[in-house]
Amino acid sequence: MHPTRAFIHGLESSGRGTKGTFFSERYPDMIIEDYTGSFQERMEKLEETLAGKQNLILVGSSFGGLMAAVYARLHEERIDSLVLLAPALHLEYYEPYRDKKLHVPVTIYHGLQDDVVPLDEVRNRAEKLYINHEFHAVDDDHSLHNTFSALDWDSLLK
Repeated sequence: MHPTRAFIHGLESSGRGTKGTFFSERYPDMIIEDYTGSFQERMEKLEETLAGKQNLILVGSSFGGLMAAVYARLHEERIDSLVLLAPALHLEYYEPYRDKKLHVPVTIYHGLQDDVVPLDEVRNRAEKLYINHEFHAVDDDHSLHNTFSALDWDSLLK
């Protein structure tokens, strides 16, 4: 079955930011929405957006990575894989989901010069939370300006 791909932007971004624009140009079937408001409001919109969809590949950036990770905890049976870009797993919103390990494939890219989301904390949490994951610490900043467009998105999104 063909996967359903969705991109979830960060806290101060939108679906029309650099990453959203990149995905909309290259993957026109990718779901790209704008998420605003509180964490709960954003999650409610994500729930509505993905309602009834299966074979999900979620790409989440920063706060959107946190959202993707929480969504995967709630709906693991509907997730094919996660791609998390400097995911904000250190925030308190993830605390209720720390006890259950996720079995779906998770790929994480995190910049070594990230001054927004702590790399070591995310790496440590990923080790504990994800059974099947790859963690890539790359020579980049929080937004992955140098790395993002060079990633093999065709492979990550299949």
